Amino acid sequence: MSTPADSRRVALVTLGCSRNEVDSEELAGRLTADGWELVDPDGPADVVLVNTCGFVESAKQDSVDTLLAAADTGAKVVAVGCMAERYGAELAEHLPEADAVLGFDHYPTLGERLTDVVAGRRVESHQPVDRRTLLPITPVQRPTAAEQVSLPGHAWLPGARPLRRRLDDSPLAPLKLASGCDRRCSFCAIPSFRGAFVSRPAEEILGEAAWLAEQGVRELFLVSENSTSYGKDLGDMRALERLLPQLAAVGGIDRVRVSYLQPAETRPGLVRAIATTPGVVPYFDLSFQHASEPVLRRMRRFGSTESFLALLEQVRQLAPRAGVRSNVIVGFPGETEEDVAELERFLAAAKLDAVGVFGYSDEDGTEAAGFDGKHDPDTVAERVARISALVDEVTARRAEERVGEEVEVLVGQAADEDDDCSGWAEHQAPEVDGECVFADGAGIAVGDLVRARVVAAEGVDLVVEPVEVLPRTRVGAEA
Repeated sequence: MSTPADSRRVALVTLGCSRNEVDSEELAGRLTADGWELVDPDGPADVVLVNTCGFVESAKQDSVDTLLAAADTGAKVVAVGCMAERYGAELAEHLPEADAVLGFDHYPTLGERLTDVVAGRRVESHQPVDRRTLLPITPVQRPTAAEQVSLPGHAWLPGARPLRRRLDDSPLAPLKLASGCDRRCSFCAIPSFRGAFVSRPAEEILGEAAWLAEQGVRELFLVSENSTSYGKDLGDMRALERLLPQLAAVGGIDRVRVSYLQPAETRPGLVRAIATTPGVVPYFDLSFQHASEPVLRRMRRFGSTESFLALLEQVRQLAPRAGVRSNVIVGFPGETEEDVAELERFLAAAKLDAVGVFGYSDEDGTEAAGFDGKHDPDTVAERVARISALVDEVTARRAEERVGEEVEVLVGQAADEDDDCSGWAEHQAPEVDGECVFADGAGIAVGDLVRARVVAAEGVDLVVEPVEVLPRTRVGAEA
């Protein structure tokens, strides 16, 4: 498809996690401020901008497939996001269908670079560096230095407003607490391309929360690579405990949800803040990854079945109905049958609401890629199937235990001829933890917060009957 050089229609495709969704909305804000017209990905566009994911092999393949499909439309194709940042010029060399591969440092001038692409001018591909080297090693020295480094999802316009444009009308929106990670998990490459850990100032987070409330958002989903580290570079390890009540008091915001907690860093004060603060949902996204101590040590992580169960006991003493989700990796190099049995023992006792099960695969540049004791793919697949079957059983049982309870459901999908009316309760994060489906959704609209009674469970999903639609707190007023 040939286009005039001054045509400025861009379609934005987002892959990967909620952090990428925030980044895409920043890019949308930047581009519209530069005069670009955002168009639907299915419609005619001059440029298709693909915000890629580079986390695991399947996500990288999905990114490549999406870039190839975009090229088939005849539009110019530009790759940004984690895979572009991680591989840069190497990706450009192996994927000539992409007209440009841009890194995070291109984001402030993205509109200009897309203009170059449409005009047929060559744009040099991003040259990757280990982004951990761009900031001081000592966290408390970072706040000033971070102003010179591009941190996606941290941008602001003059007048103290987020440089962000919403790309959907969901009543839930992700909100970034921080970027980067200082941990050195042996299987994870994320710190190398997302950089060292940098917290956002509380006033920025609160300002963006108020702006999101004005856009109709009722639930904030706090995202980062490691939320339990929030504040350490600001000189306050209790910063998140202090921030949560302030976010919950933002007018128009009914629920605040925290994601990605490191079990070894989850302090009693933070557990209490999440479990007991009005307006903060008692939801614990705890990244256990395994339960066998030898495997956890090889992963460069800390914990054990006993310490993890003790943490869960802390949570449930304060909030018996709290939702808990986690992820586990099986087939890690050196993992024995005894290690798998220990993971099974933990999962059987933990009573988690949702668990993602992943088979280990080597990631470029990680310590684990050089470990001995690798398992063949068939063994990894067998262990994934074995643990997944156990997870299905224990999470379904946990859902059954909720039959008869009352839950508050934020409606994300209204009933029509093809779909049920559905949403998510406090113990469920959307898209990953199951959902609540209304037996009768008549009169219920997207964005409603509904008190409902659980009447049945179908796997991890709950069937609910509405009791009442709850009023929204007034936007612009404290709760």
